[in-house]
Amino acid sequence: MGKTSKDKRDIYYRRAKEEGWRARSAFKLLQIDDEFNIFDGVHNAVDLCAAPGSWSQVLSKKLLNENEENPDRQRIVAVDLQAMAPVYGVKQIQGDITNINTAKEITSHFQNSKADLVVCDGAPDVTGTHCMDIYIQSQLLLAALNITTHILKPGGTFVAKIFRTRDVTLLYAQLRVFFPYIHCSKPWSSRNSSIEAFVVCKNYSPPEGYTPHMMNPLLIHKPCDFDELTGINRVIVPFVVCGDLGQPDSDTCYPLNFEGKEYTYHEPVQTPIDPPYQEALSLLADRDTDFRRPDVSVVVDNLNSMTISDFKKQAKQKSKTKNEHKTCEMRDSKDNKPSEDLPGLQELMSNALSIESGNEANG
Repeated sequence: MGKTSKDKRDIYYRRAKEEGWRARSAFKLLQIDDEFNIFDGVHNAVDLCAAPGSWSQVLSKKLLNENEENPDRQRIVAVDLQAMAPVYGVKQIQGDITNINTAKEITSHFQNSKADLVVCDGAPDVTGTHCMDIYIQSQLLLAALNITTHILKPGGTFVAKIFRTRDVTLLYAQLRVFFPYIHCSKPWSSRNSSIEAFVVCKNYSPPEGYTPHMMNPLLIHKPCDFDELTGINRVIVPFVVCGDLGQPDSDTCYPLNFEGKEYTYHEPVQTPIDPPYQEALSLLADRDTDFRRPDVSVVVDNLNSMTISDFKKQAKQKSKTKNEHKTCEMRDSKDNKPSEDLPGLQELMSNALSIESGNEANG
């Protein structure tokens, strides 16, 4: 988000930059805590899908004392496929939440004990096709629930992002199997135009005899008749708006000089340290391999039997060889140019001498 971004008008985006949060989503977790007190009695916590780390910052601020010289760095664990910059007192694991080895690594950092709190603010890269985005988000939530059954102790709390849609009751029913206390919360910092909300599940109580596993319980693909759901399968979850009425509205445009404070532009707190497009930028930075230019062409052999990475390596190598050949030709042409132009130069000098001698004779 740059200086010309329309999100500069977002009060929570501006406050996040002023207060040192990596993203505006930090206020969502803070407002959820104001309503449900999710940090009470928490010693160990896990942040799933943590990058860029705003929720990890909140956990660090709420659970750790920054004045400690030797903080207990095993109390908070952040997990994500993408690397992120260090956060005070947070152990980072770059791993997949659908892998059992990730769950084992998390518990090993807690000395084979389990967490009191698991939070997940993960969301898919939206495609614009709402049905697809909603389905992927529901599967991400179930994946987070699967690993939570491995790392959360009985009586613990689970907080995760959810998209409120027509079939959300099915997700509530699946969560109700493990948590008797479920609320759907909408923080003030979450835009009203967004269908996102957060489920707050307390008092983790797995069914008797349940064995945690990493098999993803996919949602059914046929239409669901909610009138047929009875008992525990028929769940009505209370909806709560988090935050008091004095909180700014995330969908309202406020003046830059808000609440009498003069606005000063702040650079983003945390820029991506390993963005997915980093390799593309490195290719574009090299003019010889900028494939957007029409005059860049290479011939690659065995295209059907190579990966994209191999193709890029071979293309760069062939382009480099081609450029070196051009450089040698230019160097040779420069070396031969004086010898080629020498006869003409001698003829020009002889003509100049004859003209000069003629002028002297006439004088």
